[in-house]
Amino acid sequence: MLKIKRVPTVVSNYQKEEGDEAARHVSGCGKNCLKSCCIQDAKIPLYAFKVGKKDLSLLECKEQTVAFLDSLILGEWEDRVQRGLFRYDVTACETKVIPGEYGFIAQLNEGRHLKKRLTEFRVDKVLQPFDESKFNFTKVGQEEILLQFEANNDDGDVQFFPNAPIDVENSPSFVAINVSPIEYGHVLLIPHIFECLPQRIDHDNFLLALHMAAEAGNPYFRLGYNSLGAFATINHLHFQAYYLAVPFPIEMAPIKKIAKLNGGVKISKLLNYPVRGLVFEGGNTLEDLSNTVSDACICLQNNNIPYNVLISDCGRQIFLLPQCYAEKQALGEVSTELLDTQVNPAVWEISGHMVLKRKKDFDEASEANAWRLLAEVSLSEERFQEVNDLIFQAITSGKLDVICQCPDENDAVTSNPRSSMMAGSKECLVLQ
Repeated sequence: MLKIKRVPTVVSNYQKEEGDEAARHVSGCGKNCLKSCCIQDAKIPLYAFKVGKKDLSLLECKEQTVAFLDSLILGEWEDRVQRGLFRYDVTACETKVIPGEYGFIAQLNEGRHLKKRLTEFRVDKVLQPFDESKFNFTKVGQEEILLQFEANNDDGDVQFFPNAPIDVENSPSFVAINVSPIEYGHVLLIPHIFECLPQRIDHDNFLLALHMAAEAGNPYFRLGYNSLGAFATINHLHFQAYYLAVPFPIEMAPIKKIAKLNGGVKISKLLNYPVRGLVFEGGNTLEDLSNTVSDACICLQNNNIPYNVLISDCGRQIFLLPQCYAEKQALGEVSTELLDTQVNPAVWEISGHMVLKRKKDFDEASEANAWRLLAEVSLSEERFQEVNDLIFQAITSGKLDVICQCPDENDAVTSNPRSSMMAGSKECLVLQ
């Protein structure tokens, strides 16, 4: 069994040593937590989004448009700043765009690795059962919860309730602050929190994450997901999200279209990027896109392949990135130079936002150094093709989906994944 010492980032002010937790256990915790001892009369804002199939072509994702959910998240987040709930001021962290072709972003975040607890995490198992004895999000304080995020099953329209009771029996989904933020507005989406789901993708909860991206309606707001073995540090289902007002390098990387499904979902592969991955976009509805990517994620999970996911362009574009860095690390195959940086390449780092913990690494940040780290994350070309074969078997099995293959690489390559959704001069041939 492969094990590696993991130093997880503290995401909640209630994330403590298990021994400390046991020592403090008394009748009624007095921490205003989410357990039955404190939650009976709690009220938390509720944003209920419109249900029904969302036509992707009608979704707005514009910098000039301020959606209600977008302003709600930022307003609640700023309130928690004023209340002193964060472990450091992320706006004071130095950030720069690294010179070079790719525009990698470097941030010096020295506060993010302070006061961490050493924990043993298995890196050889993507699917692991939920463990109540370890830290999970039911242990956070109510003050860290920004809002409840639910589908409106009554009349279907968007509704907002500023002081809504918590329906514990129906296990609501929460948006909470990350007390160790990477960027402004860094939050966690925790689906059906009281079901205590382990860190694994399923169809319903991945669609919930896409709804959040669509409802925010802000191109600078992205959601990310890390599987176990790909630097998730808490085995309780959650997505991360934050605002970054520049493109991620991965969003600007050229792609080659390799398939199109019957539901309109286009699948491409990244080109000339240090980490090999797939890009999913389009589809007739948000559900079409969500179901296709969920099938791919479930395939990776079932085959014990660690992976990261970036949800971009207000939920209309998704990057799926299988990786092997933690496995290499456990086997002693990563250089001491890279290990000394203490950078765990999770979804944000893989996407090109390099969160650095040492001033030396920030001062010496270069495109070559970023590329060197991310190249260690990527599967080999041969292994990536094997994984792609597994994914395509999963997303087309038992369906009437039509696969297309592009006859000429020049016809299929676009310089920007976002522009590829609108560039239609040369389409793939559809093969029955």
